[in-house]
Amino acid sequence: MVKSCWNPSAEGDSGGRVDGLLWCKDLGQHMYGEFSMAVIQANSMLEDQSQIESGPLSSTTSGPYGTFFGVYDGHGGTEASRYVNDNLFSNLKSFASEHQEISADVLRKAFSTTEENFLSLVRKQWHVKPHMASVGSCCLIGIICNGLLYIANAGDSRVVLGRSGRGTKQAKAMQLSVEHNASIDTVREELRSLHPNDPHIVVKKHRVWRVKGLIQISRSIGDAYLKKAEFNKEPLLPKFRLPEPFQKPILSAEPSVLVHKLHPDDQFLIFASDGLWEHISNQEAVKIVQTSPRNGIARRLIKAALKEAAKKREMRYSDLRKIDRGVRRHFHDDITVVVVFIDPNLINGGSSSYFPLSIKGGRFAAGAGLP
Repeated sequence: MVKSCWNPSAEGDSGGRVDGLLWCKDLGQHMYGEFSMAVIQANSMLEDQSQIESGPLSSTTSGPYGTFFGVYDGHGGTEASRYVNDNLFSNLKSFASEHQEISADVLRKAFSTTEENFLSLVRKQWHVKPHMASVGSCCLIGIICNGLLYIANAGDSRVVLGRSGRGTKQAKAMQLSVEHNASIDTVREELRSLHPNDPHIVVKKHRVWRVKGLIQISRSIGDAYLKKAEFNKEPLLPKFRLPEPFQKPILSAEPSVLVHKLHPDDQFLIFASDGLWEHISNQEAVKIVQTSPRNGIARRLIKAALKEAAKKREMRYSDLRKIDRGVRRHFHDDITVVVVFIDPNLINGGSSSYFPLSIKGGRFAAGAGLP
């Protein structure tokens, strides 16, 4: 993992490189600066998906233009995160074309349409693939366009901004995303207020708060079995079926949206699935990015998280690296990291030698499993 995964001088190379369970793109160029991207697999099948799209943000040539980032942390299977990875951005482009702009409303409509279309797919395949009703994905996206940063999040992935500190050399960590995990007091309060007649809407099992005792997140794409009562029956596996019918959706696909005007002191963004944040704090991650070379920085953050995971289990990092996918999940989750550097000159309309970019993270061996 320490060695470089690719030659950054290979101009125009938008693909990443594979090193065992690691996929990485050590350094690339987006419209407003550079980026680094890495994925480590822990599950038997990689459930994390991610993408960067830089260039046109609509289906027309008239604009808007910018850069789109997405991190999709799947659970229960790969189908939902892959579906989001393949469809959310195109849905967003359609609404951006319709509205002739990027806005909070455009982001919400893109989430809603992606959710509705995935649930329709679940319904069509219900008798052939009933497990699709129990598959879902967290969904975190960011867009840089016209000097603004748009963030939309459903689930517990996170984006952290590294901002130059006034009067100090140390960058300050600013969390920009709102998370939806039952471990958070305000999320439990929200669920109880939405379901006042359900004393079991959140249940603590094995020292972990879960919605209906089943799932930690309260918002996602997919998870049809907790949104549509029609799937709360056979042939869905008994462990996913609730003993009583429900009248309204238990989970939501509504994202929390933030619009942030970029400031000259805004240096970089760290988008990551919760697998990173389980082991590294916001400020620790920002410090690593600030004090390390850009080339391979996403990979370096993953290594720092894995070292912490090994330390918690009182084992050596070198021994953790030898553990294969599947078994690896007992030690850490799939982890996706996208580090986005922001050049204030390019944000303010400066010239760039940029070319359009489309890259999807973790596409091991032409979409098959791992080598």
